[in-house]
Formats: sequence, C-alpha cells, structure tokens
Amino acid sequence: MREYDALLFVSFGGPERPEDVMPFLENVTRGRSVPRERLLAVAEHYDHFGGKSPINEQNRALIAALEQDFREQGIQLPIYFGNRNWAPFLKDAVAEMTAAGHQRALAFITSAYSSYSGCRQYQEDIERARSAVPGAPSVEVLRRFFNHPGFIDACVDRATAAWQELGGELGEARSHARIVFTAHSIPLAMAQTCSYERQLLSNSRLIAERLGHPHWDLVWQSRSGPPQVPWLEPDILDHLRTLRARGVSGVMIAPIGFLTDHIEVLYDLDEEARQLCAELQLPMRRAATVGTHPRLVEMIRLLVLERLQGAALQGVGSLPPAPAVCAATCCPRPLRPPGTSR
Repeated sequence: MREYDALLFVSFGGPERPEDVMPFLENVTRGRSVPRERLLAVAEHYDHFGGKSPINEQNRALIAALEQDFREQGIQLPIYFGNRNWAPFLKDAVAEMTAAGHQRALAFITSAYSSYSGCRQYQEDIERARSAVPGAPSVEVLRRFFNHPGFIDACVDRATAAWQELGGELGEARSHARIVFTAHSIPLAMAQTCSYERQLLSNSRLIAERLGHPHWDLVWQSRSGPPQVPWLEPDILDHLRTLRARGVSGVMIAPIGFLTDHIEVLYDLDEEARQLCAELQLPMRRAATVGTHPRLVEMIRLLVLERLQGAALQGVGSLPPAPAVCAATCCPRPLRPPGTSR
C-alpha cells in the first residue's frame, strides 16, 4: 500500500461573475471551431441565473461535507480544489499543494462515467498542470464510480422523492408515466471508444428497478457540437414531444449524468424542458442531482480507502466496478470526423 498526503478535488469549473461568462466559454470550446454566435447563445443561458454558474459553490459545499467526514473518520488528507476551465484552476491547486510540501496526492474527479471528456481528458489536464509546476507532487486519480453503491443509493433517493411527488399529482395514472434518465450527450465518435452509454444504460435500469417502475428511457441533453457531427440521441426535448404523442400520463426526469444542479441542469431541464412540458400539458417532476447527499460523501471516502487501505472495490448492477487504476488505453481521444478542425 502507498501513503498519500493530499486529495485533489477536480471539477469542470464555471464563471462566478457576468463578465467571466464569455472568457469561460472560450476556454471550454478552445480549438473546437464553435461559432461565436453559438457562444453568445449559450452565454444568454447564464443571464437567467444572475450571470454565473452555481457549480463552484456546490463543489465547495461538497468539499466542506467531505472535510467534516474525513475529520470524523480520522482521515488526515487536506483537500485542494482545482478546475479544468475556470478559477480555481488546476495549475493553481497543484502549485498550492507543492508549496505545502505534498509529495503524493490522490485526485477525485466529479465525473462518474467513463468517456474521454469525463476521464482521460481530466487526467491529461492534471498532468499538464503538474508539468507547469516545478517539484509538483505525483497525482493518482481515483476510479470512475458510476455503479458504486453509495452513488446509486443517492441517485435512487433523489429519484424516489420526485417520483412520489409525481404520484401525488397523478394518483393511479402514474402507472402510465415515464421515467426519463438524462445525461450530457457526447459525439458518437467518442461514445464508440468508451463505456459511457453502456454504464448509463445499466444505471438507468438499476434505478428504475429500485423504483419498481418498468417504463423508462435514457435520453441526452446539452449537445454543443457543430451540426454536421453526430452526437448521441434522442435529445430530451424531442423525446418529450414523442412521449406526449404516445399519450403518457406524466414524466419524472432524473439527470443521473450530473452530480450537481449546475447550468446545464437548471437551464436545459428546469427551464426548457419544464416550459415544453407545460405547453404539452405533460405533468413533470425533476429529480435533484446527488449534490451533497450523505451517501455520496461516504462514497468518496470509501474510494479513498480503496487506495489507503486496499479496501475491496464495490459495485452494483450488471457491470463490474471500474478498475482501480485506468488502463493507459482507456477512454482515448476520439478521432476527428472528416471536415472538422481541432
């Protein structure tokens, strides 16, 4: 067993002031040939929430809950917070760890599922940050946790609350309602090189079974690429129209692909999807994301203990747990489709 002296908490990042929205979006899309008109359209989403994203605030709340849990459990690992796309940046977090004298750190990435953008790219970002800081500590990434029982329990708990609310409105008609699981869409070229879709399908099936309802779908949201590049479908809005045409009595939307209620959940689901459901006269409830659920906090601690103490890897459902250490070939960068530029 190895000894570790810090935990690096790694997330996507988001602007916390209106003047930071466009620079943030430019960071996110750099090298992807996204038209400025598209950036301006996405920037408008932030105006609905005071010109900022709540993701950093929510991550700080999760870190605070984890620090308390570590204290109570006698785990002496200071936690450092670094983002891929906005302050606090990964490079600054690594510099802070280096200045404090840390030599070997673990990293928790706020992405449950395996894909290039949710796994390998974060690891590349960590290594880029380390290479920019002389004397930086080594950083070993904790495994993907899509089917860890703590994560699943938290998802089920959030979905159960929304499902019960829908039942309070529909009564017996809820038996004809639909559970709609959502996650961020990714390009098909990326989906073909990873287990992202398969992991989400397994979790959707498992959570629906726990809710005791056989009628469910997995759909996608928040597509951001150029129109000529195929992404995972169907889109949530198109699917809601299809469900209404089929005469379903209502929908419960569970965004199991996200850990926090950040902009893509708040705007795409709480505004766009909710408005469409109102127009369609389709009763809707949206499950909260896991956030600071106690089972998620416990799960992060257990992931750490897998490395500190060699604890067994836990997993539920039809798929095995993700490996403790990613293979060098896992979740590779997808090939660019013809006609697109880097």
